[in-house]
Amino acid sequence: MVTMRLNRYLSECGLGSRRKVEEFILQGRIEINGKTVAELAHNVEIEKDTVTFDGEKVKRQSKAYYLLNKPKGYVTTTSDEKNRRTVLELIKTNVKVFPVGRLDYNTTGVLLLTNDGDFTNYLLHPNNKVRRVYRAVIDKPLEIKDKEKMLKGLYLEGKKGRFEEIIVTRKSTIVNVTAIEGRNHFVKKMFQTLGYNVDELARINYGGITLGDLPLGGWRELTLAEINGIKKKYDKL
Repeated sequence: MVTMRLNRYLSECGLGSRRKVEEFILQGRIEINGKTVAELAHNVEIEKDTVTFDGEKVKRQSKAYYLLNKPKGYVTTTSDEKNRRTVLELIKTNVKVFPVGRLDYNTTGVLLLTNDGDFTNYLLHPNNKVRRVYRAVIDKPLEIKDKEKMLKGLYLEGKKGRFEEIIVTRKSTIVNVTAIEGRNHFVKKMFQTLGYNVDELARINYGGITLGDLPLGGWRELTLAEINGIKKKYDKL
């Protein structure tokens, strides 16, 4: 008899990250063999149990991994209460996948999508310090003193955050910054705290994955080498 924690099972069915599917469980939207289950610690007997989400049967899927060059004007959720376009509309696949983390509505660049909950959780967990590199276009040249402050750390809403690396390009209003955390609007808030507005923002690298020549709105499957490269680089996947 093969069993699996319910949150992991639901994630492998393509319903979202483990954190997201735990919300579904607590909301009473999951049934096992016709009975609502609201306990996060519940186990599923994979070959025996029938699991439904909002009344529809779900099942585990083959693992899928995609890279999208996210354009502006899309939200990085599987649905949106404001009926805005979601990034899932850009990828033509029959496999249910979900974004790894998020990019703001008007932020562009590297976005990974998958139905592999373990892969997602490992990339997002702060202890694993997965690097994200962003290219920010700011409204005025970055001063050296402010660069040093952001490298040392700033307090955002009571919690300290910092950039791991800052590279100012020849055009001093274009700055590449490296971060290891994914707080909402983190990059923009870091600059805004010191009086800079971010006019444009693009993620150009996530966990070693870059866009190459992938156009805005374009997508492709990650190669096995890229997937294994991430797993090797971040050790425990």
